[in-house]
Amino acid sequence: MKIAFYNTKQYDQEYFDKANQKSGHEVHYLSCHLNKETASLVQDAKVVCAFINDTLDADVLTTLKDKGVELIALRSAGFNHVDLPCAKRLNLPVVRVPAYSPYSIAEHAVGLLLCLNRGIHRAFNRTREGDFSISNLMGFDLHNKTIGVIGTGKIGQAFVKIMNGFGCKVLAYDPFPSDDCIKLGARYVSLEEIYTQANVVSLHCPLTPETH
Repeated sequence: MKIAFYNTKQYDQEYFDKANQKSGHEVHYLSCHLNKETASLVQDAKVVCAFINDTLDADVLTTLKDKGVELIALRSAGFNHVDLPCAKRLNLPVVRVPAYSPYSIAEHAVGLLLCLNRGIHRAFNRTREGDFSISNLMGFDLHNKTIGVIGTGKIGQAFVKIMNGFGCKVLAYDPFPSDDCIKLGARYVSLEEIYTQANVVSLHCPLTPETH
């Protein structure tokens, strides 16, 4: 099967070539993003593989369908960049990554939180220039602080566990509360209560019209 692989980076080709050794698909790697102008580069491909920052609106999907594409394969769990109603009208299936490590995302979020709180990124740049001053680098203890977690799916749950380890109080919001988060001590409240009480707010929800 011929696959048009958009938005290719070196590591994409390296790992997908390894994964394709047994399957033997014909993969046409393209470094450009998928959009209205580049959709025309598809030649005889039955599958288009796209990433999260590619454009898959009605114009692009229609062009791909007209060129004989039969499947859109996303290299992401997120799918808010795809016009799903249009894909359904065109009878063009869309598949995505079903799951990946929620811990890696939650841990990275905590790393960014610590970086911002303690000014690590600014301190790093200063020390590279021989400036070891600590002015304006004062952060605060996370211990006993209130953390608001909006979205308590797998990633949000992993984030709550880590915040528990820091000794934080966790307020949570999700249309579908998690029993696991409740067992961890998180208290589900309204968004307004999170905005007024939380010292830190961490977002772990998909981008939809409702969450925008």
